Amino acid sequence: MSNGRAFTLLEVLVVVIILGILAAVVVPQLSTASTAAKTSMLADDIRTARTQIMAFKGQHFGVAPGYPDLDEAQAPTEEAFLDHMTQATTPEGDVAPPGTAGYDYGPYMSIFPTNPVNGKATVHVLGDGENMPASADDSHGWIYQPFSVTLTADATGVDQNGKRYFDY
Repeated sequence: MSNGRAFTLLEVLVVVIILGILAAVVVPQLSTASTAAKTSMLADDIRTARTQIMAFKGQHFGVAPGYPDLDEAQAPTEEAFLDHMTQATTPEGDVAPPGTAGYDYGPYMSIFPTNPVNGKATVHVLGDGENMPASADDSHGWIYQPFSVTLTADATGVDQNGKRYFDY
């Protein structure tokens, strides 16, 4: 045997075991940080959307976004809601691309956000006779009730403090 300067198999195994133990300690902390980031993003997205919904309502004769032609006698729709939030509008609720002459309001949001917890971007718009569900079912990204101007996350689960995402 030569008297070289190489690592023995035992030394390499010890290093690999130590790295494995360090990884086992660090990986759960990264997972917790990722969950906390999603929770924070969810809270911020809901706050921003609610603020912009109220801004729309304030500039459109007290009518919440989602009613086609701002006619509260019509059933609210997801398409009308997203158009009202992401397009330029007139006081009467007509929509056009941003920058169109005569459409002086909005857009209130450049895009409506994807729910960071469940990854869904759809909005379940409830009709005026529909009650808010008691809990989320993850079928959409958001649940919106124009009549009460209520927006909530349609995400099951709880944050690190035990608060349901639905209750944000």
